[in-house]
Amino acid sequence: MSLNFKILLKASALRVFAFMLLILTFSCKSNQNSSPFDSAQGSDSSSSFDSAQGSKIEKPNILILHVDDLGYHDLSVHGSKIYQTPNIDKLAGESVRFTNAYANYPRCVPSRYAMMTGGYPVQNGDVPDDGFEIDNIPDNKNFIKAIDGAGYQTAYFGKWHLGEDPKELGFDTSVAAGHAGSPISFLYPFNEKKGKGKSKKAPIKDLDEISKDGDYLTDVLTDQVAQYIKNRDKNAPFMAMLAFYNVHQPFEAKEEDIKRNRKEIRAFDFGDTPEYIKEGTGRTKMRQDNATYAAMVENTDENVGKLLALLEAEGILDNTLIIFSSDHGGLSNDGTKQRNLATTNYPLRAGKGHLYDGGIKIPFFVKWQDKLQPRDESSLVMLMDVLPTLTNLTTGKNLETEGQNMLPVLNDTEEWDDRTVFWHSSKARPTNTGDTKSSAVREGDFKLIHWYKENRFELYNIAQDPGEQNDLSKAMPERVRTLSRKLNNWKSTF
Repeated sequence: MSLNFKILLKASALRVFAFMLLILTFSCKSNQNSSPFDSAQGSDSSSSFDSAQGSKIEKPNILILHVDDLGYHDLSVHGSKIYQTPNIDKLAGESVRFTNAYANYPRCVPSRYAMMTGGYPVQNGDVPDDGFEIDNIPDNKNFIKAIDGAGYQTAYFGKWHLGEDPKELGFDTSVAAGHAGSPISFLYPFNEKKGKGKSKKAPIKDLDEISKDGDYLTDVLTDQVAQYIKNRDKNAPFMAMLAFYNVHQPFEAKEEDIKRNRKEIRAFDFGDTPEYIKEGTGRTKMRQDNATYAAMVENTDENVGKLLALLEAEGILDNTLIIFSSDHGGLSNDGTKQRNLATTNYPLRAGKGHLYDGGIKIPFFVKWQDKLQPRDESSLVMLMDVLPTLTNLTTGKNLETEGQNMLPVLNDTEEWDDRTVFWHSSKARPTNTGDTKSSAVREGDFKLIHWYKENRFELYNIAQDPGEQNDLSKAMPERVRTLSRKLNNWKSTF
């Protein structure tokens, strides 16, 4: 072999080695940046995210659609044969659909507090209630200010129930919020009671300026969100939250929608399903036969459809992350005082106010077109996880919180099968919703409920018994002791 040929062979080998080293280096970097959500840690002003292909993804717009009192089975996509929700069904089909999503509390104020603060709603052994003012949130725990500081326009529309104004927490814009837990009326004029007597409810702000005779409240609020999106600063992303007052009481809807649903319900065969069964200090409704409530659900669906169509018309649907959820289970229970009930959460047990799954399991969908793979996701998530997730997405930072960043789960790189979560329901309403004071813990498939005033336990395997009918507490005493110890350890922290 000639000297020149040996030199040429060595040079060729070196080039091959260098090329392989380059490929290996690129491969390692690509694996490190495999999530489309990764951003430079601490770079709040960054305007894009590194994708697996090394290209840049613009910060997404964020739209949160949060429905009041909507039960898990109040959607046709979740099995309702009465309520028709084609727009929400379509959204669900294009989303990560969480089959184990939970509210942090089975009533409005504590549930919303958990969502806005990213943590359990327990303070000094108690939970916030009507008239509560959310304040004194330090900046290092304030998700809205963090997202706003990342260059986002932030806006809140609708039910707040955590004080006077969402702007106090850091939102740039708010419309029709305030203390009101529900409207005095869904029919214009919204702050005047229909029928006899006067309402003791707090009026909703801003409505006189944005509504007119003949308006329906949910339509008005949706139109306000639509105007905001159309008139936004198109040089910056937005985060907007529409917190529907629907489908909370009072039960009021458009007359033509009520008539149509009444006709359909009368024609429906409920078989031998009883209208009510006993639960707690009162009853659980077992039929979806309230025509007015059905009309309210369907009106909510129509307005969701309007906003989805608007995002597409504006050319921003592909890069808008959409979250759809409710604040807790549907109103299916009364207590010692009978009342007009909205719906049934069956086959889940009980409803609003209770720590059975009918009171705390919620619909929860997350859509980001072409970025998230639509699928059913069984990892257990809670409303307190929403803002920690959005903060990490928009800023790359993790604020101090009990809620967890869901991005690895959304991106299908991680599961939370062994997550342990807790509830503490100290604001019982045995008169209105039939519940009594209780706490609960869920770990894996098992959920333990403790009625602590009575020192009574019930244990359920939720995977095998989602309706919570087969109490395993006597058959599995060791499991009860283990979960009870974890629950008590958690409760000892407040």
